[in-house]
Formats: sequence, structure tokens, C-alpha cells
Amino acid sequence: MTKPLKTGLVGFGKVAQTMHAPLIHQEPLLDLTAVVERHHHKSKEKYPNVTVYKSLEALLAEAEIDLIVICTPNEHHFPQAKMALEAGKHVVVDKPITVSSSEAEALVALAKAQGKLLSAFQNRRWDGDFQTIVNLLEEGTLGRIVHFESHFDRFRPEPNHNWREKQVPGSGILYDLGAHLIDQALLLFGQPTWVYAEILKQRKGVEADDFFDLTLMYPETKVRLSASILMNAPLPKFLVLGEKGSFSKYGLDVQEAAFKAGVLPGSDQWGVESPSSYGNVYLAEEQYPIPTINGNYLAYYENIAEAIQGKAALKVKPEEAIQVLKIIEAAQQSHAEGKRIYL
Repeated sequence: MTKPLKTGLVGFGKVAQTMHAPLIHQEPLLDLTAVVERHHHKSKEKYPNVTVYKSLEALLAEAEIDLIVICTPNEHHFPQAKMALEAGKHVVVDKPITVSSSEAEALVALAKAQGKLLSAFQNRRWDGDFQTIVNLLEEGTLGRIVHFESHFDRFRPEPNHNWREKQVPGSGILYDLGAHLIDQALLLFGQPTWVYAEILKQRKGVEADDFFDLTLMYPETKVRLSASILMNAPLPKFLVLGEKGSFSKYGLDVQEAAFKAGVLPGSDQWGVESPSSYGNVYLAEEQYPIPTINGNYLAYYENIAEAIQGKAALKVKPEEAIQVLKIIEAAQQSHAEGKRIYL
């Protein structure tokens, strides 16, 4: 048996507490041994065997670590990932990896020079609804796809004033939720011809964007990606239109809610969606529900471990994170200039 990879988690905020730490802890090929917390020891309460460090520098100086997972605010991703790679560690960074494509390119070059793995945490590739759409398109049920729409909406009228809503590098909903939607679109359709975007601040008192409507245009397909913090009415999460028929799916993947409820990933019924929430296919002569494939965020960290051990190819490649950031930058330019940006 290969020994589990010793893993250090940098940052123990909400996302690290509710998602990264449970996933790492539940993955047999990884061993959560160290956590960087500047002001608290919350991780020690939940995971008694971890060693808590006050800084990444201290962790790298003292701990025997194979893999560093960075879950700090986006503006810190580049210097911390650079430091970890220079120390000879494999690195996972919460999406979108850095705040600019040039920083991401520098990290990719450094990882190659060091011979170390680098990946962005794009867990939503393992959303059950997205996996279902991947299968649906591969099967050709809807024929040639002419329109693909993906929403990521929430209703939070009161700002919470965390770093994502402040005027700091990498804040705002486009970096936060847009990185997921763009990554999924690029997986399905590749590089678009042009990008057009509207990026807005719709709530009073927020400093960073809380709405976007983004178009990625392909030769035969229009992709529309949008997210709002003021959406309290049902809209399809996914809407796919093809020459043979359509598909619509309501509701978010069930895994995030399970994390918040304290359910451990990998347990019975993990990622299993109720039949009442299945998406529906609409063809010329019939319509029917499509069972949602079980979501499985554990698959991300399993692949990370197996890729480090040389047992599998890396699924979320760092070059793909660069491409996501280039689309984000094109969207920002489009909004600023009020025009399409050709890639």
C-alpha cells in the first residue's frame, strides 16, 4: 500500500472548513496533517491530529508535507503558490488559481521547472447535473447544440462584507462563481470566438460585482453564463437547445447543501439527487426525465493523489485555469468597453 500523501491546508475559512478539509480528510490517499491558521485553532478542534501553524513559511520550514492546498483570499494565491512550489511541494489552489492569467502562466512555468503538480480546485466538474449534461451531449440526444445556458443564482440581499464583496484583487461574483461556469463551458465547447459581458453591482453597499451576464460565442453555438445574488425565483440551472430537442434542469447540485449540513462526503446517499429534481428532455414526440448522475467531489482529490503517485493523468490541468482567467479578463474588458472581445 502506498502511504497517504501528507497534506497541508493553508487557510481555514468557510470554504476550507466546509469543503476542502472534509474532502481531504475523507480521501484515503491523503492525510491532513497541517493547517495554517493565523489567529485560531479551529482545525485542531475538528481534526485533533493536525499541527497548526501561524504562517505558510512556518509550515514549509517545519512540516514534512507532500501537498499544499491553498484556500486563502484570491489575492494571496500567487505568492503562496509560488512559495510552496519553490519549496518543492505539489500545489492545489482554490479556483480561479490566481487573479490574472499572467500570474497563472508564471505558476505553470514554475511547476514544470520544479517537476511538481499544480491544479485549480474545480470541484464543480463533478456536479451531478453537469456530469449528466456531459453524458447527454456525448450521446447526441439533442442533436447539434445551438444554445447552452447555465445559471448560478442565490438570494442574499444583505451584503456579508467578507473579502469577496470588498474592492480587493480577485473579489466579486465573476471570479467566484463565474470561474466555475466558464470552466464547465470550456470543457464542453472549447475556446469561443468572442466574449461579451455585463458585470454589475446590484445591491446597495457592495464594493465588488454581484451580477454578471456573459456570452461566449462559437461558430454554431451561443453559450450564456449568468449569476445573480438577487434571484429568488426559479430559473433553470441549465437550459440546452439542440436541433432534435431541449433539456432543462432546475436546482443546484446537492453536495454543497450536504457539506453545510455536516454530512461527510463519501457517505451513503452522498451526491444522490431526489427524482423530483431530475432534469427533463423535450423531444418532438416525447418528453421524459433524465436521472441525475451522482455528484462526487471526492473524485477531484482522488485524482490529485493518483496523479502525484503517477497512477493517473491529471484531470484539472493548470493550463485550463489560465484559459478561464483569459475569459474573465476578456469579460472585464468587454464590460469596460461595451463591445465584443475577439479571442
